[in-house]
Amino acid sequence: SGLGSAYFVGPTPTPTPTRRMIKGIIIVNNNGQARICKFFQSVHEEGYSAEDAQQQVIRKVFQQVAQRPDSFCNYLEGSIPEWGDGTKLIYRHYATLYFVFAVDKLESDLGILDLIQVFVEALDKCFENVCELDLIFHSDKVHYILDEIVMGGMVLETNIVSILQCVNDQNKLHQKSLSKLNEALASSSRSKGPVPRR
Repeated sequence: SGLGSAYFVGPTPTPTPTRRMIKGIIIVNNNGQARICKFFQSVHEEGYSAEDAQQQVIRKVFQQVAQRPDSFCNYLEGSIPEWGDGTKLIYRHYATLYFVFAVDKLESDLGILDLIQVFVEALDKCFENVCELDLIFHSDKVHYILDEIVMGGMVLETNIVSILQCVNDQNKLHQKSLSKLNEALASSSRSKGPVPRR
């Protein structure tokens, strides 16, 4: 009998809830100001709104990674109680930014460090040496790049070529829609004729 012939006798096992590999992604600068945040697992704290609880988590994450010298290892275990005991922080510090991934404790530290590297390389290619200002003024594009890599807490893509191809396709669609909009606006203004002077 092959592997495909396996079957269960007795009650059907209840499906286990999907385990979120990545619980949150937080990018903060050296002063603790959040630049990009994505929470894939909600955080709760008694007496706080969801947004305030997220701000508390961002502060705790920054305090924990900022006090560590760059020579220390890049992960901390069980450090954010709002995400539960089975959480660890894996991060990289580049110039003025900390890229922090809060992940399930069973995840590979090196695998997540590589994932952060892929994300930063994709940003570098799209922005030609990414800096903090790119994250501020082009946050929509940064979110799009991140969505190509991680969605709903699960890793979608790690191949930098595939990620950049998707980003380039999106840029082409964006340019095409902008040119159509400009054409429509131009033809609309021509059909109305010159605006009479007062």
